[in-house]
Amino acid sequence: MILELDCGNSFIKWRLIAATSQPALAGGVVDSDEQLLADVCHVDGLTLLSCRMVSVRSDEETAALRARIEQAFAVEVCSAQPVRELAGVRNGYGDFARLGLDRWLAVVGAYHLAGQACLVLDLGTAVTSDFVAADGEHLGGYICPGVPLMRNQLRTHTRRIRYDDAAAAEALQSLLPGRSTAEAVERGCSLMLRGFVLTQLELARERWGERFSVFLTGGDAALVREMLPQARQVSDLVFVGLALACPLS
Repeated sequence: MILELDCGNSFIKWRLIAATSQPALAGGVVDSDEQLLADVCHVDGLTLLSCRMVSVRSDEETAALRARIEQAFAVEVCSAQPVRELAGVRNGYGDFARLGLDRWLAVVGAYHLAGQACLVLDLGTAVTSDFVAADGEHLGGYICPGVPLMRNQLRTHTRRIRYDDAAAAEALQSLLPGRSTAEAVERGCSLMLRGFVLTQLELARERWGERFSVFLTGGDAALVREMLPQARQVSDLVFVGLALACPLS
């Protein structure tokens, strides 16, 4: 088995795959190194051969987690590193090391799957879009707050906006004008997200016509899925790029 890790600032997404195939055998999202080790250890029939990871944490935090994994499972950990070019994709940032590694690997993974120009939309706490030309040139992209950030900012800085997660989920059953605070906030944030996505599509069509692929990933991809019937929703897109950055034979 191969352990794959996507280490963000707050959470770690993990999955186990067989050495000879990609479908996940187990996986999850945890909020601490300790919980990661505990969850992996409890996988039935665990036989870990190697580990690869991408991390946007500090160098010290990343090194500490790598050491704990190597000690706990007696395997070597391969960590993705910033590069100018990978798997036919050329990093579009002037300082290529400044492009977030998770975002970079999602771009590389999408181009690998598409083999043509593509628009990559990652809808999570932050929302990112990236444009990759047919020849693999990364043309850059955009970053804006995602629904969780917009919601939390309104809850934090506006005293009268108070509602629970159940009310938030109920509010998204429709996009009609809200008749309660929860409905107004949740539907407003959702419509802002949709507006961003539609703008990205317009920009891609201005550049490529209809000759491009669209990829959706991230926790809020479902909020716009119906708008993009042509899109490929790939929840583990970062892991597709990680396998290219850290091939394990």
